[in-house]
Amino acid sequence: MRRSPTGPPQQEVLAFSADQVRKLTGLTVRQLRYWDHTEFFSPEHAPGYRSGAFTRIYSFRDVVGLSAIATLRNDHQFPLQKLRLVGAYLKRFHDTPWASLALYVSGREIVFREPGRPEPYISTSPRGQAALSVIEFQEVARHAHSRAEQLRLRRQEQVGQVERRRHVVRNLPVLAGTRVPTSAIWNLQAAGYTTEQILREYPRLQPPDVTAAVEFERRSRSKKAG
Repeated sequence: MRRSPTGPPQQEVLAFSADQVRKLTGLTVRQLRYWDHTEFFSPEHAPGYRSGAFTRIYSFRDVVGLSAIATLRNDHQFPLQKLRLVGAYLKRFHDTPWASLALYVSGREIVFREPGRPEPYISTSPRGQAALSVIEFQEVARHAHSRAEQLRLRRQEQVGQVERRRHVVRNLPVLAGTRVPTSAIWNLQAAGYTTEQILREYPRLQPPDVTAAVEFERRSRSKKAG
Protein backbone atom coordinates (compact mmCIF):
# COMPACT_ATOMS: atom_id res chain seq x y z
CA MET A 1 0.00 0.00 0.00
CA ARG A 2 1.29 3.47 -0.82
CA ARG A 3 2.24 5.84 1.93
CA SER A 4 0.45 9.12 2.19
CA PRO A 5 2.47 12.33 1.86
CA THR A 6 2.20 12.86 5.63
CA GLY A 7 3.25 9.42 6.85
CA PRO A 8 1.96 5.82 6.94
CA PRO A 9 -0.98 4.46 4.92
CA GLN A 10 -4.21 6.25 5.77
CA GLN A 11 -6.55 4.21 7.96
CA GLU A 12 -9.54 5.05 10.10
CA VAL A 13 -8.90 4.40 13.75
CA LEU A 14 -11.17 1.67 15.11
CA ALA A 15 -12.35 3.60 18.15
CA PHE A 16 -15.77 3.80 19.72
CA SER A 17 -17.70 6.30 21.81
CA ALA A 18 -19.69 5.17 24.85
CA ASP A 19 -22.90 5.38 22.82
CA GLN A 20 -21.44 3.14 20.13
CA VAL A 21 -20.28 0.67 22.78
CA ARG A 22 -23.84 0.71 24.13
CA LYS A 23 -25.18 -0.30 20.72
CA LEU A 24 -22.53 -3.01 20.29
CA THR A 25 -22.75 -4.62 23.75
CA GLY A 26 -26.23 -3.93 25.12
CA LEU A 27 -24.74 -2.25 28.19
CA THR A 28 -26.04 1.18 29.20
CA VAL A 29 -24.01 4.38 29.06
CA ARG A 30 -24.73 4.76 32.76
CA GLN A 31 -23.12 1.36 33.43
CA LEU A 32 -20.08 2.27 31.35
CA ARG A 33 -19.65 5.56 33.20
CA TYR A 34 -20.03 3.93 36.61
CA TRP A 35 -17.59 1.15 35.74
CA ASP A 36 -15.07 3.72 34.56
CA HIS A 37 -15.58 5.89 37.65
CA THR A 38 -15.08 2.91 39.98
CA GLU A 39 -12.08 1.70 37.93
CA PHE A 40 -13.75 -1.60 37.16
CA PHE A 41 -13.44 -1.14 33.40
CA SER A 42 -11.97 2.03 31.93
CA PRO A 43 -11.61 2.77 28.21
CA GLU A 44 -8.18 2.28 26.72
CA HIS A 45 -8.15 5.74 25.11
CA ALA A 46 -9.15 8.36 27.69
CA PRO A 47 -7.62 11.50 29.16
CA GLY A 48 -7.01 11.98 32.87
CA TYR A 49 -10.34 13.80 33.17
CA ARG A 50 -13.69 12.61 31.79
CA SER A 51 -16.14 15.38 32.52
CA GLY A 52 -17.19 16.11 28.92
CA ALA A 53 -19.04 14.19 26.27
CA PHE A 54 -17.05 11.76 24.11
CA THR A 55 -14.09 11.80 26.50
CA ARG A 56 -14.40 8.04 26.90
CA ILE A 57 -13.00 6.46 23.74
CA TYR A 58 -13.01 2.66 23.67
CA SER A 59 -10.71 0.46 21.62
CA PHE A 60 -11.90 -2.64 19.79
CA ARG A 61 -10.26 -4.73 22.50
CA ASP A 62 -12.38 -2.86 25.04
CA VAL A 63 -15.50 -3.70 23.03
CA VAL A 64 -14.61 -7.40 23.03
CA GLY A 65 -13.99 -7.45 26.77
CA LEU A 66 -17.19 -5.54 27.50
CA SER A 67 -19.15 -7.86 25.19
CA ALA A 68 -18.03 -10.84 27.26
CA ILE A 69 -18.82 -9.01 30.50
CA ALA A 70 -22.25 -8.05 29.14
CA THR A 71 -22.97 -11.74 28.45
CA LEU A 72 -22.01 -12.66 32.00
CA ARG A 73 -24.03 -9.76 33.39
CA ASN A 74 -27.17 -10.02 31.30
CA ASP A 75 -27.39 -13.72 30.41
CA HIS A 76 -25.95 -15.27 33.56
CA GLN A 77 -26.83 -12.53 36.09
CA PHE A 78 -23.40 -12.38 37.70
CA PRO A 79 -22.97 -9.55 40.25
CA LEU A 80 -20.37 -6.84 39.84
CA GLN A 81 -18.16 -8.48 42.45
CA LYS A 82 -17.72 -11.51 40.19
CA LEU A 83 -17.31 -9.37 37.10
CA ARG A 84 -14.42 -7.51 38.70
CA LEU A 85 -12.48 -10.79 38.54
CA VAL A 86 -13.10 -10.84 34.79
CA GLY A 87 -11.89 -7.25 34.48
CA ALA A 88 -8.70 -8.14 36.33
CA TYR A 89 -8.24 -11.20 34.11
CA LEU A 90 -8.57 -9.12 30.93
CA LYS A 91 -6.18 -6.49 32.26
CA ARG A 92 -3.61 -9.10 33.23
CA PHE A 93 -3.65 -10.73 29.81
CA HIS A 94 -4.17 -7.57 27.78
CA ASP A 95 -1.52 -8.53 25.20
CA THR A 96 -2.51 -12.19 24.93
CA PRO A 97 -4.07 -13.31 21.62
CA TRP A 98 -7.82 -13.85 21.78
CA ALA A 99 -7.43 -17.53 20.82
CA SER A 100 -5.65 -18.19 24.13
CA LEU A 101 -8.35 -16.64 26.33
CA ALA A 102 -11.59 -18.20 27.50
CA LEU A 103 -14.00 -18.05 30.42
CA TYR A 104 -16.27 -20.82 31.63
CA VAL A 105 -19.49 -20.58 33.57
CA SER A 106 -19.62 -23.33 36.16
CA GLY A 107 -22.76 -23.12 38.24
CA ARG A 108 -22.63 -19.70 39.89
CA GLU A 109 -18.87 -19.38 39.40
CA ILE A 110 -16.75 -17.93 36.60
CA VAL A 111 -13.92 -20.32 35.75
CA PHE A 112 -10.77 -18.97 34.11
CA ARG A 113 -8.45 -20.71 31.70
CA GLU A 114 -5.09 -19.08 32.31
CA PRO A 115 -2.75 -19.14 29.29
CA GLY A 116 0.68 -20.70 29.69
CA ARG A 117 -0.05 -22.45 32.97
CA PRO A 118 -0.15 -26.25 33.50
CA GLU A 119 -3.30 -25.88 35.60
CA PRO A 120 -5.94 -25.19 32.93
CA TYR A 121 -8.70 -23.83 35.15
CA ILE A 122 -8.76 -21.36 38.03
CA SER A 123 -11.90 -20.95 40.10
CA THR A 124 -13.25 -20.60 43.61
CA SER A 125 -15.75 -23.38 42.91
CA PRO A 126 -15.14 -26.93 44.20
CA ARG A 127 -12.78 -29.02 42.11
CA GLY A 128 -14.46 -31.37 39.71
CA GLN A 129 -17.49 -29.18 39.14
CA ALA A 130 -18.30 -29.32 35.42
CA ALA A 131 -18.04 -26.22 33.30
CA LEU A 132 -21.49 -25.68 31.82
CA SER A 133 -20.73 -23.12 29.13
CA VAL A 134 -17.74 -21.41 27.59
CA ILE A 135 -17.07 -17.87 26.41
CA GLU A 136 -14.22 -17.98 23.90
CA PHE A 137 -12.80 -14.54 23.27
CA GLN A 138 -11.85 -15.33 19.69
CA GLU A 139 -15.51 -15.98 18.94
CA VAL A 140 -16.58 -12.89 20.89
CA ALA A 141 -14.11 -10.83 18.86
CA ARG A 142 -15.50 -12.23 15.61
CA HIS A 143 -19.05 -11.28 16.53
CA ALA A 144 -17.97 -7.86 17.84
CA HIS A 145 -16.15 -7.12 14.60
CA SER A 146 -19.21 -8.09 12.57
CA ARG A 147 -21.44 -5.80 14.67
CA ALA A 148 -18.87 -2.99 14.43
CA GLU A 149 -18.81 -3.26 10.64
CA GLN A 150 -22.59 -2.98 10.55
CA LEU A 151 -22.36 0.09 12.77
CA ARG A 152 -19.84 1.62 10.39
CA LEU A 153 -22.01 1.18 7.29
CA ARG A 154 -22.81 4.49 5.67
CA ARG A 155 -26.22 5.50 4.44
CA GLN A 156 -26.45 6.36 0.77
CA GLU A 157 -27.50 9.92 1.55
CA GLN A 158 -24.21 10.44 3.42
CA VAL A 159 -22.08 9.81 0.33
CA GLY A 160 -20.62 13.04 -1.04
CA GLN A 161 -21.55 15.03 2.08
CA VAL A 162 -19.31 16.86 4.53
CA GLU A 163 -20.14 17.28 8.19
CA ARG A 164 -18.55 18.59 11.35
CA ARG A 165 -19.55 16.88 14.59
CA ARG A 166 -18.52 17.93 18.06
CA HIS A 167 -15.75 15.79 19.55
CA VAL A 168 -15.27 13.82 16.30
CA VAL A 169 -11.68 14.03 14.97
CA ARG A 170 -11.01 17.22 16.94
CA ASN A 171 -14.09 18.88 15.41
CA LEU A 172 -12.53 18.87 11.94
CA PRO A 173 -14.76 18.66 8.85
CA VAL A 174 -15.12 14.99 7.88
CA LEU A 175 -16.90 13.06 5.17
CA ALA A 176 -20.34 12.17 6.50
CA GLY A 177 -20.56 8.78 8.18
CA THR A 178 -16.77 8.48 8.51
CA ARG A 179 -13.87 9.84 10.52
CA VAL A 180 -11.95 10.85 7.38
CA PRO A 181 -11.07 14.59 7.47
CA THR A 182 -11.59 16.49 4.25
CA SER A 183 -8.09 17.90 4.75
CA ALA A 184 -6.63 14.38 4.40
CA ILE A 185 -8.27 14.00 0.99
CA TRP A 186 -7.06 17.47 -0.01
CA ASN A 187 -3.49 16.61 0.97
CA LEU A 188 -3.52 13.43 -1.07
CA GLN A 189 -4.99 15.21 -4.10
CA ALA A 190 -2.41 18.00 -3.75
CA ALA A 191 0.33 15.37 -3.67
CA GLY A 192 -0.81 14.08 -7.06
CA TYR A 193 -2.99 11.18 -6.02
CA THR A 194 -5.78 10.31 -8.45
CA THR A 195 -9.32 9.61 -7.24
CA GLU A 196 -8.69 5.90 -7.75
CA GLN A 197 -5.53 6.02 -5.65
CA ILE A 198 -7.29 7.97 -2.90
CA LEU A 199 -10.07 5.36 -2.80
CA ARG A 200 -7.45 2.66 -2.33
CA GLU A 201 -6.23 4.56 0.72
CA TYR A 202 -9.79 4.90 2.05
CA PRO A 203 -11.82 1.89 0.80
CA ARG A 204 -15.04 3.06 2.48
CA LEU A 205 -15.19 6.21 0.38
CA GLN A 206 -16.75 6.66 -3.04
CA PRO A 207 -15.82 9.02 -5.90
CA PRO A 208 -18.41 11.67 -4.87
CA ASP A 209 -16.72 11.81 -1.45
CA VAL A 210 -13.40 12.74 -3.01
CA THR A 211 -15.05 15.45 -5.11
CA ALA A 212 -16.96 16.83 -2.12
CA ALA A 213 -13.87 16.89 0.10
CA VAL A 214 -11.71 18.67 -2.48
CA GLU A 215 -14.41 21.23 -3.25
CA PHE A 216 -15.04 21.88 0.43
CA GLU A 217 -11.35 22.42 1.13
CA ARG A 218 -10.96 24.64 -1.94
CA ARG A 219 -13.82 26.91 -0.80
CA SER A 220 -12.56 27.01 2.80
CA ARG A 221 -9.04 27.88 1.76
CA SER A 222 -10.25 30.55 -0.66
CA LYS A 223 -12.25 32.23 2.13
CA LYS A 224 -9.25 32.19 4.46
CA ALA A 225 -7.01 33.61 1.74
CA GLY A 226 -9.54 36.35 1.00
